Amino acid sequence: MDMRQLRYFLMIAQEGQITRAAKLLNMEQPPLSRQLKQMEEELGVRLFDRNKMRLKLTAAGVLLMQKAEMLLNQFDESIKEVKELEEGIRGVLSIGSVVSCISLLPKQIELFREKHPQVTFKLSEGDHYYLGDQLEKREIELILARLPFEAPKNQQHYEILHLPSDPFVAVIPSAWASNFGDHKIKMKELAGYPFLTLKTDKTTRMHEQVVEECKSHGFEPTIICECSSVAIIMSLIAQGIGATVFPKSVMSSFPNTVVKMLEIQDAEFQSEVGVLWLKDRYLSKSAQQFIDSFRTFK
Repeated sequence: MDMRQLRYFLMIAQEGQITRAAKLLNMEQPPLSRQLKQMEEELGVRLFDRNKMRLKLTAAGVLLMQKAEMLLNQFDESIKEVKELEEGIRGVLSIGSVVSCISLLPKQIELFREKHPQVTFKLSEGDHYYLGDQLEKREIELILARLPFEAPKNQQHYEILHLPSDPFVAVIPSAWASNFGDHKIKMKELAGYPFLTLKTDKTTRMHEQVVEECKSHGFEPTIICECSSVAIIMSLIAQGIGATVFPKSVMSSFPNTVVKMLEIQDAEFQSEVGVLWLKDRYLSKSAQQFIDSFRTFK
C-alpha cells in the first residue's frame, strides 16, 4: 500500500461514494474501485459496508482513516519542510481570526511584509468552532482569538502565545454623547439602555463576560440583539439602536465620529487574547516568524 492509495481511500471515505470520489480525483470509477478492492485484499479486511446509497466505514476502515490522515499530514508537512530549506520565507501564510480580533492584524501584516515581501496572506474569519476545524484540516496554520478558545478540543491541544489583555470600553451612538461625560462612564449609567452583544451559537464567552459585569454593578442588561458580526453591531449603534461593551482594540477599525467610545471608570474587566496553533505540528517558516512578531506586541 502506498501514499497514493491512502489518498484514494480517504477521498472515498470522505465522500461515501466511489463515483463522487472518482470525479474529485479526476479519474474513472472502475480504476478507483479496483484500487479499493486491492487494498482490502492486501489488508485482509473490509474497509466499507456497502449499500445502494452510501459506503459506510467499518471499524477497520475508521482506524485506517485515522492513521491515514495522520500519515498523509506528516508526509505533506515533511515535503513542505524540505522545500523550505531552499526556498526560505516565502509563499502563502493562511491565518484565521475571530471577528473581534481582525483589527489587531493590519499593523502586524504591514510590519511582517516589510521584512518578508515574498510572503502573501490568506485570511479566514469565523467563530472558534469554525476556526478550530480549519486548523485541524490544515487549511490555516494559526489563529488569533479571544480566550478561552471555545473549540471542541481540549486547551492542551493547542500552543498559545498570550498577548496583552484588552480592556473593555463602552460604545454608544454619537447622538447619545450628551447623556454622558466626555470620555468616561460608570457601568451603572448603562442600565436601562438597549444593549447589543457579540455572540454566536457556539462562541458565548464575551457575551457572558459583559452580562456578568453588568450584574456585578447591580443591573441586568437590556439585550435587544445578539449578533456574530462586529460590523453589523457598529452599524446598529451608529443608527442609535443601542450600545455595547467591546474590547478596546476593536475600536481601532471604526472612527469615533460614527460611534463614541467611553472609558469605563469603575470596571477593570479585560478580554484575554492569544495566538494559537496546533501542538506537534510542523509550522512553516513564515508562520513561525509571524508568531514571533507578536512576542513584542503592545
